[in-house]
Amino acid sequence: MPLKTSLLPSEHQRQYQNHSFENLAASMFMADGWEVFQPFLDHGRKTDLLISDGQIFYRIQIKSLNTTDESFVVKNLWSNTDTQIDYVVYFSQKGNWGYIIKPFCCEQKRLNAAGGQRFHKHLKHFSQAFAKI
Repeated sequence: MPLKTSLLPSEHQRQYQNHSFENLAASMFMADGWEVFQPFLDHGRKTDLLISDGQIFYRIQIKSLNTTDESFVVKNLWSNTDTQIDYVVYFSQKGNWGYIIKPFCCEQKRLNAAGGQRFHKHLKHFSQAFAKI
């Protein structure tokens, strides 16, 4: 079995982990029949994924959280951009769950506040939650 012989600096490790959740979401969207596009760079635009059913496009922001607390307070990180995102998908890095929410206007809110859809990190649950939002 191959072994890693060097460690990544913590800021690099964080970026690798964040991108892994973007790829997980992209995989689940594709498995559910969505076309998935990824910008080469999303700095300032807050669009990690662009999905389409062939007719309509949706901008998706992916966030991973280092918590198991579903009442964790998340911040509005998209209010200072001119790009309108359609959905934010939060993944727990430590738990087997996540939430899909619509962007909110206030500065912060509880992850499990009304209006969001909880899902398990499984295609069926993710697809069902996205269809309900």
